[in-house]
Amino acid sequence: MTTKTELSAPKRRTRAEVQQLVAEFVSSGMRRSEFCQSRCLSFSTLDRHLKKLRWKRRCKPISSAGRLVRVELAARKSPKQHEPGCGLAVVLPGGRRIEVHPDFDPSTFERLVSALERV
Repeated sequence: MTTKTELSAPKRRTRAEVQQLVAEFVSSGMRRSEFCQSRCLSFSTLDRHLKKLRWKRRCKPISSAGRLVRVELAARKSPKQHEPGCGLAVVLPGGRRIEVHPDFDPSTFERLVSALERV
């Protein structure tokens, strides 16, 4: 009596399944090793798809709302008219605003930029 054992290739995940796994990993807060082990996923597979996701975000075409626009600088007010304000303000699409005051803390600003680059 002989028994045939067939080896089959692992099932390929669909694009939607991979996108779902990457989204789950990003929102899970788990380490890569924990996440991959819990989902029977290899490090290289997760890394490859995370890299693709980062590349797509970096190469995303800029919408017309996100393009640079020409601005005109207003004349400086006299010291009597000077209102307290910020040294620099950046207004992003969707109304988000980043302000840097003249006496800002450089290390805090570096941490902010670093956190924003990870998003």
